[in-house]
Amino acid sequence: MLEQLRPQLLWRHFEQICAIPHPSYYEAALIKKLEAFADSQGLQHLRDRVGNLIIRKPASPGNEQAPGIVLQSHLDMVPQKSDDSDHDFVNDPILPRIVDGWVLATDTTLGADNGIGVAAILAVLEAHDLEHGPLEALLTVNEESGMDGARGLEPGLLNGSLLLNLDSEQEAELYVGCAGGIDATAEIELNRSDISANTSATDETLTVKLIVRGLQGGHSGLDINLGRANANQLLAQLLQQLESELSLALINFDGGSLRNAIARRAEALIQTSAPIEVIRSAVTRFKAALHQQYSQTEPQLDIGVLQTDAHQPPLTANSQQQLLAAVLQCPHGMIQMHPQIDGVVETSNNLARVQITENRAQLQCLARSADESQRDALCQQIKTALAPMSATVGFDGAYPGWTPDLASPLLQTMQQQHQQLFGHKADIKVIHAGLECGLLAAAYPHWQMISFGPTICFPHSPAEKVETASVERFWHYLTASLKQLAMQR
Repeated sequence: MLEQLRPQLLWRHFEQICAIPHPSYYEAALIKKLEAFADSQGLQHLRDRVGNLIIRKPASPGNEQAPGIVLQSHLDMVPQKSDDSDHDFVNDPILPRIVDGWVLATDTTLGADNGIGVAAILAVLEAHDLEHGPLEALLTVNEESGMDGARGLEPGLLNGSLLLNLDSEQEAELYVGCAGGIDATAEIELNRSDISANTSATDETLTVKLIVRGLQGGHSGLDINLGRANANQLLAQLLQQLESELSLALINFDGGSLRNAIARRAEALIQTSAPIEVIRSAVTRFKAALHQQYSQTEPQLDIGVLQTDAHQPPLTANSQQQLLAAVLQCPHGMIQMHPQIDGVVETSNNLARVQITENRAQLQCLARSADESQRDALCQQIKTALAPMSATVGFDGAYPGWTPDLASPLLQTMQQQHQQLFGHKADIKVIHAGLECGLLAAAYPHWQMISFGPTICFPHSPAEKVETASVERFWHYLTASLKQLAMQR
């Protein structure tokens, strides 16, 4: 279906990528397919110690002395689906479709982040009519859930001196810097009681599931300053509101999914002696207030109320209050805008996941900042905010930001090429997201690096889509840049 689009070679590869499940940690089948592709093209390939795939293509005739170029993208995708989808990301293919000049998936993330970049690299490797210097494809693993591939890249393994990262999501923009990040995990010990201090276990006691759903979610870096709601915090607000109006005891709380996705859905199981009609009425009032507050950013916001037959011991009143306070007091959203770069978020935190096991609650966050001192200050802020709830907070998985180099000759060449192709210069950008370039620079500090790509909207959400016309322009820009860089000696 996608081969009707241009460039056909790129879209053919992207459609094949969609057919192979490849969420984070499950890239093996896709890598095996790409190794077979490299063999079919007679290209040298290898896997490094952390599982990254490297494919080498010799320079086109006459360009053997040109600087080596590393084309880099990540293989994994973010697995997010609509509330009513039963899609299994580990076993089911992504089903792309074309709608009004965009490609999107059916009820799931598309994986254009970063599948379009991978497809473009494969098309470059296969094409025989391009001019380029020595090429190396660096296809990294598990970028979305820890940047393990970039983090584990071995120094000295790659020969190139220029890196083109194809993981940006707005055409006509050249990215020269990005934020760093760190995972924050808070744990709270919980106690349960057979009979809640707030309700009497009688035949009139109800067990009710409350579901906050229909939120936009989105990328925890790119979309964190757009005022979108966090399902975890909305649910905690609802539970506190209901607690003030009627007696209830919390049995379970389960919200959000991945650290790099804003929480779209959260649900709680409560025990109460209040009639179901009273609960529905209270939820309706709460929802009406939210619709006013989020009328522009969350038009599909909904709260479901479902009576169930589940019977489980609820939390004690003290544990319930601790958990709800922790969810509401944990910093979430944009913390500070960049002091030197207009319109760019410097520091943010995403309260991504809240989950109760038998006697413990866990809150998972992803803190980002372009400034390591501000990142560290945010970590301390999280610890301080959760200390009254007796939370134990740990931090791991830190990765560095990418410091801009506005004097880079690679940047000048890419700007000149953009001006020549499109009649105007690209915008120079720093992104509040975790591109792999910061980690790659730790292993290859001599690399000049730049990141660019086509227009992808709503990454990390089921609404993800990529503009077909921008992909065609992206391809022309990529191949023309390879030709221009091949002329340099």
